[in-house]
Amino acid sequence: MYNSPNSGMSSISDRASNGSDSKKLRVEEAPPSRVLHIRKLPNEASETEVIALGLPFGKVTNILTLKGKNQAFLEMGTEEAAVTMVNYYTTVTPHVRNVPIFIQYSNHKELKTDSGNQRTQAVLQAVSAVQSGGSPSSDVQEALAAASSPVLRIIIDNMFYPVTLDVLQQIFSKFGTVMKIITFTKNNQFQALLQFSDPVNAQQAKLALDGQNIYNSCCTLRIDFSKLVNLNVKYNNDKSRDYTRPELPAGDGQPSLDSTVAAAFSKDSNSLLGKIPGALNPLSAAAAAAAAAGRVALAGQAGSSGVLLVSNLNEEMVTPQSLFTLFGVYGDVQRVKILYNKKDSALIQMSDANQAQLAMSHLNGQKMYGKIIRVTLSKHQTVALPRDGLDDQGLTKDYTNSPLHRFKKPGSKNFQNIFPPSATLHLSNIPQDVTEDDLRLLFSNAGGTVKAFKFFQDRKMALIQMSTVEEAIQALIDLHNYNMGGNQHLRVSFSKSTI
Repeated sequence: MYNSPNSGMSSISDRASNGSDSKKLRVEEAPPSRVLHIRKLPNEASETEVIALGLPFGKVTNILTLKGKNQAFLEMGTEEAAVTMVNYYTTVTPHVRNVPIFIQYSNHKELKTDSGNQRTQAVLQAVSAVQSGGSPSSDVQEALAAASSPVLRIIIDNMFYPVTLDVLQQIFSKFGTVMKIITFTKNNQFQALLQFSDPVNAQQAKLALDGQNIYNSCCTLRIDFSKLVNLNVKYNNDKSRDYTRPELPAGDGQPSLDSTVAAAFSKDSNSLLGKIPGALNPLSAAAAAAAAAGRVALAGQAGSSGVLLVSNLNEEMVTPQSLFTLFGVYGDVQRVKILYNKKDSALIQMSDANQAQLAMSHLNGQKMYGKIIRVTLSKHQTVALPRDGLDDQGLTKDYTNSPLHRFKKPGSKNFQNIFPPSATLHLSNIPQDVTEDDLRLLFSNAGGTVKAFKFFQDRKMALIQMSTVEEAIQALIDLHNYNMGGNQHLRVSFSKSTI
């Protein structure tokens, strides 16, 4: 209802009544138009923030803001671009400064605004310059700089690969001099504050990067201006950095990032970065994940393969299938080999080095079958299968063609739902006739205590909370792909939510 172009719930006529609740609701069904009517904007919303709503869909040719009424009209270059924009915002609620807003077609076919409005024209020119990769002229820069902060607040959504301070510096420095960065985790989300030397650079970076993915289909940048105008950085380490003061200490127990990290970024050319013209240099997710995990995979050194060595396993309990299921949460497992002469250790071949890094950073130090497992990168490039006719007691399994791989479809939703092991599990593909009691009993029988349960509205999905992370890991191993009857198989993954 937020965004339906023809929802009929417009509380104003398109021509400028003030949108107050005292006015009668008016039913309107405006046909598609390249002019869009935007309502419920927050008081402090700027023209550039309104323009930014339209940028991903095409050229923005005009804007009219009605400040006192919290409304704006946005003219797109083509009707097609406007239709694409409205269709998109019908499925994804648009926000400005974290406030949901309403977008619909306007009755106007074009905006006739005073061409003498130099500020508006300057902002539009600046946007065009940024879109085409150029640099805005000085008068445009002045218009852009109006009332904005040099500090950006950055939130990373769908963090499939770890994002480091160095990754952010490399991306944002394309728009100007990055002076300081502070990273932190809040509400289970990786966030950063990043200070440019000039508010104009912050404005340009926000326009170009907000909503973009750092890597394919994941690590989406959500960017706002911070209320702060200056950051106070005390330490130079992997959590914070003041590039103007290299003499700052690293702080207690924080590793200072050494030159090998920079080397990993500069040497690795296998790019997974989304293509933002003139903004992002090639940088692989493997290097980023490695830096975050405190180990750098340089070309030619151990660690550039997709094979993991897992040790301190419970050899009485572990099977190739249990390792396939657990490590399959973080990538597509190709082969598993439990070592014949050392059955508390196994080699696991993921489909690439990025997935190996991801599995290592999430599963190293977790408890599986009562033992804390150790996960490191192996020097092996592949896991060898037993020679024909040789029985290795089922210790080696080939999963290359498994139908259970979660990530074989490019752009799959699974890429966006990867979280560290947690006591709360996300269940999906639940048959309609299965009750809460059925699921509580099923998960209790897996050897744990169910603390809480919650169905989603459609009852095809649910959250279930075990008493410990170890119990949740065990339940996932035992019950992912469990046949619930009628050939419907339960899907289990870790959740970032709690009940």
